Amino acid sequence: MDPARISLRPFKLSDVDDFLKWASDDRVTWNLRWNSITTREEALDHLEKVAIPHTWRRSICLDDRCRVNIKYTLAIEYWGHGIATIAVKMTVSSVFQDLPYLIRLEALVDVKNKGSQRVVEKVGFIKEGVLRKYAYFKGEFRDLVVYSFLLSDKIL
Repeated sequence: MDPARISLRPFKLSDVDDFLKWASDDRVTWNLRWNSITTREEALDHLEKVAIPHTWRRSICLDDRCRVNIKYTLAIEYWGHGIATIAVKMTVSSVFQDLPYLIRLEALVDVKNKGSQRVVEKVGFIKEGVLRKYAYFKGEFRDLVVYSFLLSDKIL
């Protein structure tokens, strides 16, 4: 995947259709705290009240078309193309400049989500351990792998 095709930017309400494409897919949202969003109205509400006001939530854009949010969640057709890895690298490259008070960036990844674990490891996040029964998602407690990236770390 050509990194020049990928950009990061804040969410906009006009992203609603692209957002709904992946946010309505249970295969993509299974490891998120919220259930799949199934209507355009719910998607607009989420963008307006959650994604847009967030301090540093970015959408990953491919060819200037928004596809996903920054938690390296992608529509399934884009899995395995290196897009999430590039986007996370881009995030790490700029987040410490954008938020000068930031010292530590964390990634909490479900133990079953091997793809996301590979993404953060390729970027240079350090695996610190497993947080047992740490998060409650869709009716069950899940173990999460905790990764960190410090201001002093180098992007791989």
